[in-house]
Amino acid sequence: MMFIYFMTTLITFTWVLSLVLGKKHEHPKSIFLIPFGLFFASQALSTIFSIDRQTSLLGYYGRFNGGLLSISSYLLLFYIFLDSFDKKYLKQFLLVSLVSSVLVIAWGLPGKFGHDLSCLIFTHSFDVSCWTKDFHPTERMFSTLGQPNWLGAYLSIHFFIGLYFLFSHAKKHLQTILFAAYCVLTFIAILFTRSDSAIAATVISFLCFSMLAFIQSPAKKDTAKKVLGVGFTLLLLIAVIKTGSTRIDTFFTFQKKQTQSAVVQPITAYSVNKVTDSWEIRKIVWKGAVEVGKMYPLFGTGVETFAYSYNFKRPIEHNLTSEWDFIYNKAHNEFLNYFATTGYVGLIAYMVIIISVIYFLLRRIFIGNSKLLACSLLAAYLSIIITNFFGFSTTTINLFFYLIPAFLMVKNKGQKQEELVALKINDIRRLLALALIIFVFLFSVDYLVRYFMADLKYATVDSSMKSGKYQVAAATLNYTLEHLHYEHVYEDKLSFLLANLSFFAAYEKEKDLSQKLVLLSDTYNARSLRASRANQSYWKTRAKNYYLYYQSTLNVSDLQKGEDALKTGEIFAPIDPHFPYNLALYYTLHSDEVKDKNEVQKYKDLSLQSVGKALSLKSNYEDAYFLKGQLLKKYGEKDEAKKVFEFIINSIDPANKEAQKELGSL
Repeated sequence: MMFIYFMTTLITFTWVLSLVLGKKHEHPKSIFLIPFGLFFASQALSTIFSIDRQTSLLGYYGRFNGGLLSISSYLLLFYIFLDSFDKKYLKQFLLVSLVSSVLVIAWGLPGKFGHDLSCLIFTHSFDVSCWTKDFHPTERMFSTLGQPNWLGAYLSIHFFIGLYFLFSHAKKHLQTILFAAYCVLTFIAILFTRSDSAIAATVISFLCFSMLAFIQSPAKKDTAKKVLGVGFTLLLLIAVIKTGSTRIDTFFTFQKKQTQSAVVQPITAYSVNKVTDSWEIRKIVWKGAVEVGKMYPLFGTGVETFAYSYNFKRPIEHNLTSEWDFIYNKAHNEFLNYFATTGYVGLIAYMVIIISVIYFLLRRIFIGNSKLLACSLLAAYLSIIITNFFGFSTTTINLFFYLIPAFLMVKNKGQKQEELVALKINDIRRLLALALIIFVFLFSVDYLVRYFMADLKYATVDSSMKSGKYQVAAATLNYTLEHLHYEHVYEDKLSFLLANLSFFAAYEKEKDLSQKLVLLSDTYNARSLRASRANQSYWKTRAKNYYLYYQSTLNVSDLQKGEDALKTGEIFAPIDPHFPYNLALYYTLHSDEVKDKNEVQKYKDLSLQSVGKALSLKSNYEDAYFLKGQLLKKYGEKDEAKKVFEFIINSIDPANKEAQKELGSL
């Protein structure tokens, strides 16, 4: 995303510079200017009314794509491409994109066979040992795109660009062989991603491409042969390589019946160590997204705020999945994501863009001069819609989402040539304009460089924390906030680091320093909460901080403030079992601090009620059962504690050594 920001800044600068210098431009009156303008307006309004404007402007931190700034970049690139590009360069442009995709495939293929190039560069070991078992290129290829689904979506688009060149060079044998090989290689790579959405998108879009290419072709017999040839090749590749989906692969398994080695795990009460089927999780997340959209029907909760707003209406069944503790910053459905974060206004504006593009491409197929290209681009665009329906857009996908209509408009520029115009300004105004343009450009580049450097600094903080260098990490974050870039994410992390340092200072008997660090930590935490009050993670940080403050000062008021933080956070995430679980810990600490017997009993009861609430939200919450057993043991109810530990061993995790140890001590 940072690279796209920089390139957009550079492209916009040179384009505006050419305007000021008097170069003639078409300033095309695109039919998409109104849909894109309406969409941008919807996103801007959603950002204004957002629950977190910083996130809506720049995107969810770490997944920057999708914020208002990124959307502005894509729209600028669309318009400048349309204004500046000539149709004679379009084929070269598409060929460059194909070459890029070949490099992406070439990078990922060795990893599929156990020799990953990323591992070679970063660990100097030409194997796959640098990846975790949950993120393995031998099982699902992802190359440089980060995730298999993202690679599959990217390659699906290029498969249809490849088909365009294959069909358009059918009479040139060398080119035919090259582009046929490219299409085969691309589809093999798509199969290697094991991405259901990408495979489905490619197959469905190919059927649409075949039908439209046949209808518009003057040589229907020849086109039918090409289509059938490609279709047979795809089926053969699926039969040989398989898709990774049992539902599909059984049709290509020539056996009477095959016992499945892996059974999809249903959502049951105590399936803590099983991986929940991704489609089951998606349906739950989609349900929550719909409820959030209903809760904020006009402009949603704000562009890219799903990571926070999903917790408002997260279905309780999500707690029984293997990904119950994951942060879902996307709805894994682009349409529902827009509904939840930008409301009906944003969703309708997004749908208007899609309908406009499809309508435009269909018109070019039936009445235009570039029918084959229109067929290919429409198929590519449909693949984007399908993969976005089952996932979400990335930077590469968004580039094509906004530029595909521009490709065909550039191709058909000669049909209705707009009158070329030049901006007429006198020399003094031109000099002033040049000075302003250069200033804005340098300011933008400086901002992006500082933004990028801040992100690099932030990345070093985690490694410093893991190695116990809390002072170094805190100093790095402090410098980043003061001199590079503001992010409430940085403030949140810094507040926790300072809380830890205050504890270390108290341990070393440096009370004054500890107190100063407590005040500074609390200040940063308060700032992050003012910037993003609905962020449940920041309320968890506040609770952790006050626990550390309490350890430093032994002040009972810190316990009360920590409890208040958890109660407030629970408002924004009522289904999250972490909040009542941590409240139970706070209450049992509080029971040790009070002297009045009634107060002691009150906090004991509250701790058991809270851990019970955590279990009611997540009935297979192993940590909560263990805490309940410990609390019962602490309160003298040993028989009840024994039952809890036995339940953990018999029903949840027989290998739980801590539970076995506790049971042995009773």
